[in-house]
Amino acid sequence: MYKTRRPAKMLVGLMAAAVLSTTLGACASSTSADDGEITIGLAVPNQQSPFYVAIRKWVEDEAKRENVKVLVADAKNDADDQVSQVQDFITRGVDGLIYIPAGAAAATVPVRAAKSAEIPVVTVDRNPKDAPGDTFIATDSVAAAQELGEWVVKNAGDKGNLAIIQGQLGTTPEEARDQGFKKGVEGSKIKEVARQASKAWLQDEGYQITTDLLQAHPNIDIIFGRADGLALGAAQAARNAGSKDMLVVGFDGDPSGLEAVKSGLLAATVTQQTTLMGKLAVQSTLKLIKKEQVPAEQLQKGILTTGENVDQYIANHP
Repeated sequence: MYKTRRPAKMLVGLMAAAVLSTTLGACASSTSADDGEITIGLAVPNQQSPFYVAIRKWVEDEAKRENVKVLVADAKNDADDQVSQVQDFITRGVDGLIYIPAGAAAATVPVRAAKSAEIPVVTVDRNPKDAPGDTFIATDSVAAAQELGEWVVKNAGDKGNLAIIQGQLGTTPEEARDQGFKKGVEGSKIKEVARQASKAWLQDEGYQITTDLLQAHPNIDIIFGRADGLALGAAQAARNAGSKDMLVVGFDGDPSGLEAVKSGLLAATVTQQTTLMGKLAVQSTLKLIKKEQVPAEQLQKGILTTGENVDQYIANHP
């Protein structure tokens, strides 16, 4: 259906190649992407976060439908390893790169390397400020977090002591969710009394951070975990501390987060449209390979999810 482009230029001073987890959209694995079919490299921060797992699933699903090969590299939350993994994609001659940075520090390096090799880059969820992808696909986290903040004000009775469990500092989603949520609670009597950052948005981090914060600030009665994993850890820590009436909200709409909203463990979350974003990432990459125009940003609506509407997203995740 698509013609493959010429092999990517070799870059000077190749970094040590990382071992890749290789997944194919059509047939068996090969040692090089230059075998006559379109090959896309997918670089993800980890395969622990349900969000990244979902993006990978829907990228692979759409690639298979388009008869496109996908090579997957899991950075295991190591930004330096991810740089090496993307360099290996370039060496193997991938036609396009779908890239979710593992952190903020070295996020620009893979984008610049790929573009130097004339490989189009689609960034998902995170977009390096100084070296953005050719197109950026993400949830409109500012708007979604603002709506979530407004919901919290209403459901907390316009007052409370708020703790924030942050994601990785300096990353696009952390900054956007911070900006939006602040707008949402602005003008209310909700007071932020504490915040602390996680390293990888994970549930065990949410648990430990919340345990520590509740010891220092026992008056906390509202918690915003920037990801569902963080919120789930926070909710469990609050229950273990005897805070039964804690209002805890998250962000992502992961399967475990949605089930927690249904059970009442979480009061609300924002469901990200991972099915749509994964498919859109593949389609955008194919368009860029064919030199077609693609918008610089493709922001998707985040869906405020509460006990009132959660069942439909458990049954059919967008």
